[in-house]
Amino acid sequence: MSLPYTDFDPKSCEVNYELGVCSAQCCCHVSSVLIQLVTQLKQEQTVHCLLDECHRELCSMPSMQGSPATLTLLGKLVDTIPALADKLVMEHGGLMKHLLRGLVYPNEGVQASVCYLYGKLYSSPMAAEMLSGHFREKLCPLFLSTLEGAQTKELQINCLGLLRQLLKYDLFVSMIMNKSALAETAQSVEGPPGETSLPLVLKKFLLSRDETLQVASAHCITAVLVHSPVKHAPAFIHADIPEFLFEHLSSSSEVLIWSIYNCLILLAEEPLFFSKCHTVYGIEAVVRSLQGSLKLTNTELHKQGLLLFAEILTRQPEEIRLFTSSAMCGDAGRALQEAVSSPVLEVAAEAVKAASAFLRKDHQSAPPVQYRALRALLEAMLSRCSEFSQTPLNRRSLGNRDSEKAILRRGKFLLSTLEGFRNACRLAVEFQGEPIAQENPFTAPSAEKEDTLEDFSEFLLSACDSLCIPMVMRHLEQATHPALMEVFLSILHSLFIIVPHMKKKFSKKLAASSFIRLTLELKARFCNGSSHSALNQVCSSFLYCMCLNLLSAPEKTRSLSQEELSAVSELLQHGLPQISSRSPESVAFLSDRQYVEGTARQRQYCILLLFYLAYIHEDRFVSEAELFVALQGFLLSLQDQGEHPPPVVFRASIYLIAICQDKDSALDEAVVSAIRKFLEGISDLHLVYTHHPLLLRFFLLYPELMSRFGHRILELWFFWEESSYEELDDVSSAGLPTLPASLAALFQMLRSSPSILLILLVGNRYWG
Repeated sequence: MSLPYTDFDPKSCEVNYELGVCSAQCCCHVSSVLIQLVTQLKQEQTVHCLLDECHRELCSMPSMQGSPATLTLLGKLVDTIPALADKLVMEHGGLMKHLLRGLVYPNEGVQASVCYLYGKLYSSPMAAEMLSGHFREKLCPLFLSTLEGAQTKELQINCLGLLRQLLKYDLFVSMIMNKSALAETAQSVEGPPGETSLPLVLKKFLLSRDETLQVASAHCITAVLVHSPVKHAPAFIHADIPEFLFEHLSSSSEVLIWSIYNCLILLAEEPLFFSKCHTVYGIEAVVRSLQGSLKLTNTELHKQGLLLFAEILTRQPEEIRLFTSSAMCGDAGRALQEAVSSPVLEVAAEAVKAASAFLRKDHQSAPPVQYRALRALLEAMLSRCSEFSQTPLNRRSLGNRDSEKAILRRGKFLLSTLEGFRNACRLAVEFQGEPIAQENPFTAPSAEKEDTLEDFSEFLLSACDSLCIPMVMRHLEQATHPALMEVFLSILHSLFIIVPHMKKKFSKKLAASSFIRLTLELKARFCNGSSHSALNQVCSSFLYCMCLNLLSAPEKTRSLSQEELSAVSELLQHGLPQISSRSPESVAFLSDRQYVEGTARQRQYCILLLFYLAYIHEDRFVSEAELFVALQGFLLSLQDQGEHPPPVVFRASIYLIAICQDKDSALDEAVVSAIRKFLEGISDLHLVYTHHPLLLRFFLLYPELMSRFGHRILELWFFWEESSYEELDDVSSAGLPTLPASLAALFQMLRSSPSILLILLVGNRYWG
């Protein structure tokens, strides 16, 4: 945004100077004609002649009273031909003493002309470097004193213009701020003040009723802070400048508001800004300013306001509550909701970041917690993100590079949205332990309890299922970003805690949607060695919870005892972080017949459980033929080392062998013998049984297993089938009853292996 003011041009001055000199207006007209002639002639000799003449004229003046016309001409020459600044300093160094004379001359018109020329000289980096000693030794105190005492608009504007030029250089900023520090020290002790404090001078301009001076003051504060907020912000904070910046946010001037936003953003980098409670005082002004600016069409203003709001929300210390009333918190949420829905993507992106910072416990803890308002904000965020993610990309018109940029923009917007959603999930977890946060205590007893933590928690699960997951899966078709997936999986993990009564059902849905495969692929791609350790931790935690949930609510098999769950929990906790190989490598690792040490064996157990749970939920992402061979090697390795796997691991092994065995392939006798020995060491087959036709076929296919375990397997089969029959009885059919697929499979086995009937007959004799 362009500055709302420029250096003062004396051509606007109507004051007549002494000694019979023509008015400044007339002089400036002559100056303009001269400069035009010089520019058109393009003769360096003419320019040098003009400079020499101006210098001689200044030297011959008994007083600086008549100098403004000459100084103005020099300033305009430098403005038109910037290279002249360096020449003036190098070849006319004596000019500086005349400028110093003019600065102390008791006429603000003269002082304004001096500042005008100084500003043009210091606009050249080379000239500024050559004049650094001049500034340090002579000009600095005089200039600050002139700035402080300036009364006329002309001098004030030109002083601020010169100051803006000086503040471009770190050296001059340090000099000026050091002088200001000395001034503040002098004012804090008895005795006459020796220096001028820049923060106090700029504060005076900020408090003026002149908008131009207010904007110029804000720009100068920003120009100082840009060099080092940490170093220079305390001086402005101690001068209570933030208080007045917040007050001016009520202005109707877009330029002033934008300038103040920039100032406050830099001040927010200093912890003192928060510890002195300036934000608590000013947050209402920020919210109201944001609400007002969103009604305007100035998108740059929207973005800066949201950036400031996000900085305050992010950096505000937790122990200092920002919103002292639920009403103010509600206003902030509504302003963010409006901004998130902006059709301008850049504005919506800044709003989503601010909303993410807003979803923090200490920002929401003023009772009552407004869950309905939080839900509305999240719905707006998700809706805007979904709308953006579904906008079609015309790859032909964009080209590869632009298409990649568009995908990257979508990924960033999705990441910001997910970060906000994760913060909302964190809120729900943190509020679970606070009785006062469970519901709105001011709700009438007869009213429907919608504004509750329980309702909000169920909304989070539903929104994740219907919006977050589809958006992420669509984005994965185009790109995979580790940071995005880390946030996404942490959301899924937290939902197990937020809605505990739904965690098992949710886990089954995730497993059936290939999330075990997805998470393992992420670990294999990004988490080798020590890279992306945070993503590895999140992936492992997510898999850990999902696996325990699935094992706690098994389908077609028995539930694990508490003791078994504890053992599996420890196994997964230690083994999952170590798994970062691709599926073929994991299969090869299972088949290793060499001596397997304890840690590696635990990892094999984890891999088997993951494959088992994935296969149970129809996610067969491993080559069945390769897994069939690997499992045989795994079982023989166990036998060779005299190990007995936990029942849950062995259950996974024989289930996977049964599922992966091709009709034309058969197990080696050594493997069948090993399986029989493992089974004989188990107290009851129900500990390792999973109800599936292929598992029944597996036991009845090998005589060594059928003769020893066939009866018990059939017994377990009919036990699990009983529930299927009950479901069939509950369904009324208009036509002929259909035979259950599992029973049809049993009849097929009976036809292919009549010896099974003998087992059934023997079993009947025992049952009778």
